[in-house]
Order: sequence, then structure tokens, then C-alpha cells
Amino acid sequence: MKYYKTGEFAKMANLSIRTIRYYDQIGLLKPSKIADNGYRLYTDKDFIKLQKILSLKSLGFSLNDIFAQIINDNTLSLQESLDLQKQMIDKKIENLNNIKESLEKTQNYIKDNENIDWKEVWDRINFDSMEKELVEQYKNSNNVNIRIHLHEKYSQNPLSWFEWLFQQYDLKEGMKILEIGCGNGQLWMMNQDKLDGLEIVLSDVSLGMLNDAFKNLSHISNITYQCFDAQDMPCSDETFDVVIANHVLFYVGDISKVLKEIRRVLKPGGKLYASTYGQKHMKEITELVKEYDTKITLSNVSLYDIFGLENGYDILHPYFNHIDMLHYDDYLLVDSYHDIIQYILSCHGNQSEYILKDYPRFEKYVARKMKKPMYITKDAGLFIVKNKC
Repeated sequence: MKYYKTGEFAKMANLSIRTIRYYDQIGLLKPSKIADNGYRLYTDKDFIKLQKILSLKSLGFSLNDIFAQIINDNTLSLQESLDLQKQMIDKKIENLNNIKESLEKTQNYIKDNENIDWKEVWDRINFDSMEKELVEQYKNSNNVNIRIHLHEKYSQNPLSWFEWLFQQYDLKEGMKILEIGCGNGQLWMMNQDKLDGLEIVLSDVSLGMLNDAFKNLSHISNITYQCFDAQDMPCSDETFDVVIANHVLFYVGDISKVLKEIRRVLKPGGKLYASTYGQKHMKEITELVKEYDTKITLSNVSLYDIFGLENGYDILHPYFNHIDMLHYDDYLLVDSYHDIIQYILSCHGNQSEYILKDYPRFEKYVARKMKKPMYITKDAGLFIVKNKC
């Protein structure tokens, strides 16, 4: 293996030695080896990690956000790193085109209006919010992939979650199906050999996630894509035979509005399939971080309190009469503390604030706790709801 001293590494990366030393100091990019004489030595693998750091930085990520994204990312190949960079460039181009379009619309607005509403002008050209939205799209997509990866790698049920879900759906040729909150389209990727004869509409409130779904499924001709808020669906009454809400109803804002909309767009006798978590889901990970620091919360809200297996029937019943619930039987057996840490950092809570300020201490804590494989409870299931005929 070839090693590079700090100066050589910085020169090859076209960065200052000061920058490389700063990344080392804050723990963002540690050298692969420290020689007996104290020289800090880097390898080709460190170039791959540096490339990801610089790509995320150019996209608008803060150093704290980058830290959370790359910790334990030791399996990234050069090809994957280049693919990542290409994806980010595509998103950046898309963002710049949106900015250009906003400028052109603002020019036309100013030209056509004598009395200018300057707040409206500012809203049109608030590029800072566009940049933040781009960063959030990437973070959300990456975090979803991390969580899916943990379940795919360590689930003990040979029938995956998405395959199990599809077995519960009563789908027949000619049906029209709507998924709200489709994310990156993982449900359909896992079951793409079962989609013939169906008319599928995938929707999400995030255009970025919807674009990810399109990229993953663009080869399937019977899928269309719509970006909208499920609280106000641009769909005609009694349009769909099936509506799917896979782990999404706890995110929608006003569940009552969304359920009314779902009831409206479902055909008589149509079905809603709504999956969610129970209170015990991944409880061992919650206990792990709470023991490290009681101030850590992995989610800003308890999703199962908003819509979970325990209260889902009561939430659905005012809008639908026929409701069944099925439980997915599975658990995780995880033998890598690196994967556990990545999962923790991908969550929606305040964990980064407490973990990244002394990451080496947290890493040692998790490694010590996982001297043997960690059993993790999976508590998830599906409500099957039939609309009135």
C-alpha cells in the first residue's frame, strides 16, 4: 500500500496543507496511519473519502453535516464515489436551472407590474432557501438509504419488508394505484416483476425524492409521477382502486385532511394500505443512545404516537368502517457497530449535537456495548382499509 505524507497528499488533492491538517484536527479526515516518527500518512482510500467531503461541501453542506454523512463510510469504492459526484452535479445543474427560471419570471413580473410587491420579488429570488432545500433533499435520500440498508442486511425474515407488503396488496390487472409519499420508489423496485397491467401513480411532497424514484424506475412505462401534498390531492373523485401510504401518515401534517382526501379519491370498495410502526420498534437502539446521554432523542416526535399500530385503528375508524391490521414478524441481528452508528446518525433527532462533539468516545461506547451481535426489535405492520361501496 502506498502512503503519502501530509504535504504530498495536500498537493495531489490541490488543497492547502492547512486545510488537510484542519480536517484531521476536527476528525473529519484522519490519516490512515501514523508512522513511528510521527508522520501522518494517507492512502489512496483517503482520496476517495476526501472526494466525498469536497463534493458535499460544494453542494452546500456544513462541516457538521458532512461529518454525519461520512463517518464509517469505509466501504465506498472509487466508482461509487464518482457516481455520487455525478448525481450531485446533476442536482446542482437542476438547482441552477431553477434559479435561472426564477430570475426570468421575476424579470417578467417587474416588467408587467407598476406596483411591485417586493416581498413577492424576494420570495421568487430567495436562492438561499433553494440551496437549503437541495441539501435537505440529498440528506433525506442518503439517510433513507442508510436505514433501508440496515434492514436489508440484518433482517432475519427471509421475506423482505417490501416483498411482504406486496403480498398483502390485492392488486389485479387494470387497477389504478396511487402511492403517497413514495420516497425513492423502493417498494416498486423490489417488486418490479409484478407490475404488468397496473396503472401506477407515484407521488411525494418532495420533488427531490420524486426525481430519485423516477431515476430508479424510469424503465417501467406504466408508472407516472406527481409532486403534491397529500392534504390537497389534484385528483378527481373516485379515481383509484388502491391508495398506498407506506410509513407516511405520521409525516403528513393533518392526518384528518389526508384521510378525507384518500376517501374522496378512492373508488367505492377501493382499499387503502397504510403501514406504520409500533411503540417497540428499534427500542434497543433508543435504549443504547439514552444510556450514553439521556438528552439524545432520535426523532423530534414519536411517530407511532401520531399514527402507529396501537392507535391506528382509532384514527382510521371515523373515515372508514372495515379495518384490518397485520403484523410483520421480523427482528434484526446486527454484528457491526459501524452500521449501528450510521443508522443512529441518519435519524431525525438531535443525536448529532451530542455525538459529534466527542465522536471517538461515542464510538468506543458503542463498540464496547456490541461485543456480541445486537438483537433489535422490529415492530411494524399494515392496516388494510376498505372504502364504502
